[in-house]
Amino acid sequence: MIIVVGIGADGVAGLSERSRYELRRATVVYGSKRQLDLLDDTMTAERREWPSPMLPAVQSLPAGRDDIHVVASGDPLLHGIGGTLIRIFGTEQVTVLPHVSAVTLACARMGWNVHDTEVISLVTATPKTAVRRGGQAIVLSSDHSTPQALAVLLNAHGRGDSEFSVLEQLGGPTERRRDGTAREWATGAHPDVDDLNVIAVRYLPDVRTSWAPDEAFVHDGQITKHRIRAATLAALAPRPGQRLWDVGAGSGAIAVEWCRCWPGCTAVAFERDERRRLNIGRNATAFGVSIDVRGKAPDTFDDAALPSVIFLGGGVTQPGLLDACLDNLPVGGNLVANAVTIEAEVALAQAHSRLGGELRRFQHYRGEPLGGFTGWRPQLPVTQWAVTKR
Repeated sequence: MIIVVGIGADGVAGLSERSRYELRRATVVYGSKRQLDLLDDTMTAERREWPSPMLPAVQSLPAGRDDIHVVASGDPLLHGIGGTLIRIFGTEQVTVLPHVSAVTLACARMGWNVHDTEVISLVTATPKTAVRRGGQAIVLSSDHSTPQALAVLLNAHGRGDSEFSVLEQLGGPTERRRDGTAREWATGAHPDVDDLNVIAVRYLPDVRTSWAPDEAFVHDGQITKHRIRAATLAALAPRPGQRLWDVGAGSGAIAVEWCRCWPGCTAVAFERDERRRLNIGRNATAFGVSIDVRGKAPDTFDDAALPSVIFLGGGVTQPGLLDACLDNLPVGGNLVANAVTIEAEVALAQAHSRLGGELRRFQHYRGEPLGGFTGWRPQLPVTQWAVTKR
């Protein structure tokens, strides 16, 4: 059995009686240097520090023999080693004894409900994944440099007024909290930030919407417009944890919105134009999502992570591209393709005749000044084909 004991900055004093008992009877205790240093002299077991990279050492643990003890930060099942151990060895071989997590402690200090607060880990992820357009989050830092790195990004993307609190050594005797704004943390010097810190962010201005307006994206005109984007996402029908291929991505707006729909939704964007690929990267960063940006389709399909769903927003008339998309789509996966030209419409009509699915056409109008009155200005009609692979 592997027993994982969560420990806080208050060390052994903060442990439950069960946790202290397990560590005192242990023969070997694994953990990081910081966690092992929190143990006192009543824990006489051999202490083994995790190497870097850690995963091979975890996989080679002699589970199934004598009990193995592991110390971990706070709640080991909250972005911690507990989940990794359970994934490798199974629930029957792992017992977790959690401590109060840094997230719970931070919310208590901020006066925030935990259930209203997003949790974002930057322990291994890049700071851009913690950019948001509203709401509040507890951000788990990698080290002392994370607060300023995140603040710089927020400030660069118009979120400089965000309320920004850095909480260090939570629960320990040297606990400290510093409040400010992202702008202040981006431009000020903070050389004394402790490596053990979390960041509480209330993102301002709060501009969250179901579907972001077109002006929220960097683009050169190649963007699936707001209302058509909403209809397209409805046809794509995202589910938690699914991966989208956005083929002929343009600005990447569909991929961005896809990633925002559900936890775990990811996207791969294929775009042949280099400037548009840069725009996709900028838009991904501005919305705090991770998109794998690649070159021309289908040339870059081969080593891409396979999709659950595919959106073909450009290149419908490119010979072989539609068939290549269908070849890479798993059985039961959806493909949605949009067209605005007659030639592309013909290609979709032929595909519909051959493979079935649903063929739709959207046309919307905008009221605009016409002399002293108001008239309807038609937008380009969009033909959409949606099919489920059988």
